[in-house]
Amino acid sequence: MVKKEMIAMLLAGGQGSRLGVLTQRVAKPAVAFGGKYCIIDFPLSNCVNSDVDTVGVLTQYQPLQLNTHIGIGIPWDLDKQVGGVTILPPYEKSGDSEWYTGTANAIYQNLNFMDSYNPDYVLILSGDHIYKMDYGEMLERHKKSGAEATIAVMPVDWEEAHRYGILVTDDQGKVTEFEEKPANPKSNLASMGIYIFNYQTLRNALTELEHVPGCDFGMHVIPYLFRETGKVYAYEFNGYWKDVGTLTTYWETNMEMTDLVPEFNLYEEFWQIYTSAESHAPAYMGADAQVSHSIIGDGSEIEGKVKRSVLGSNVRVGAGAKVIDSILMNGAVVEEGAVVRKAIVADGARIGKNARLGEGAFEPSRLDAKVYNSDLVVIGAGSVIPEGVTIGKNTAISGITEAEDYPDGALPSGGYILKKEGKR
Repeated sequence: MVKKEMIAMLLAGGQGSRLGVLTQRVAKPAVAFGGKYCIIDFPLSNCVNSDVDTVGVLTQYQPLQLNTHIGIGIPWDLDKQVGGVTILPPYEKSGDSEWYTGTANAIYQNLNFMDSYNPDYVLILSGDHIYKMDYGEMLERHKKSGAEATIAVMPVDWEEAHRYGILVTDDQGKVTEFEEKPANPKSNLASMGIYIFNYQTLRNALTELEHVPGCDFGMHVIPYLFRETGKVYAYEFNGYWKDVGTLTTYWETNMEMTDLVPEFNLYEEFWQIYTSAESHAPAYMGADAQVSHSIIGDGSEIEGKVKRSVLGSNVRVGAGAKVIDSILMNGAVVEEGAVVRKAIVADGARIGKNARLGEGAFEPSRLDAKVYNSDLVVIGAGSVIPEGVTIGKNTAISGITEAEDYPDGALPSGGYILKKEGKR
């Protein structure tokens, strides 16, 4: 095998439970974003644009759609004889199947893959962040500092700092203190979950921590290297970066794409984002269609009104229907006269005639207040909403529902309907 200076290991196996019914059937990195993309397209495109041509993608939870999307890596120019993209699921060894139990444990289980390229450096990435970053610049900083490990960091709001790994650094960027999710943060410089390691240093650390339950980079590997080497440095990133791990941040980040001059620009030729997408006919706007401040995917047919919304491919919005402040993923259908307000409607879901989504006042969720805690209506993939029903705010629906599932024709705010999967 040809030696590589740096390879990337992309962690894409997370369930993404904070996205609720959106990730019942797919891993979080495979969730649609910005109309035509999937979340994983962003770190994969960053790799290509940074000339990192060898990427191992570690999958675990509901991997089918993610594996199909990536394929052999053609859209990202990663279909190479040497290197390219490789899917790395958990596998059976010595008669025993072993799931990935933590981020670092997942990397440890793929030492043989990394050894085959004998890299000088390994780049560790998460598959569920939206950003553009030149990893080559980060590598140069890593080399110049003499670091054993470099952590990409960025300032966050102080009230959010407790959610992250927090670093304190000196004037040269050397980490002097590190604490994972501290109750009382000493800094607002947060780890982005992006790391560059000297490979041999990483290999030794993973081997040393082999038996640590749920071995994780933030909880175990970084503190270990901080103690053992004293050569952990920070690389401060000042561009756009969002962890779209909650329904609110996922919705807000998509909505930002509809701004006249979006903070995160998908339209610039420099640093393009690539994706695997089927070929569709152009989008069609009917005679009475009204569309403003929206992204409309190929193959979509709009007869009604769409305002400040993000629509994927092959979406249908019927005559007299209104879609406002919403995300409609590939193949979603909004039938005639329906009103969809501040909703996330997943792939292939159907909203019946004259149904109304997002009505009434906010009420706490009766399903999971940690996941559902906003005005959003969240509709899972393939779900069906019958005609004429009214659905309140902060609600979740998954499955093929019928009129009898809605007492008095309504699902009040804070309510939910979760039905077993089935065919229409």
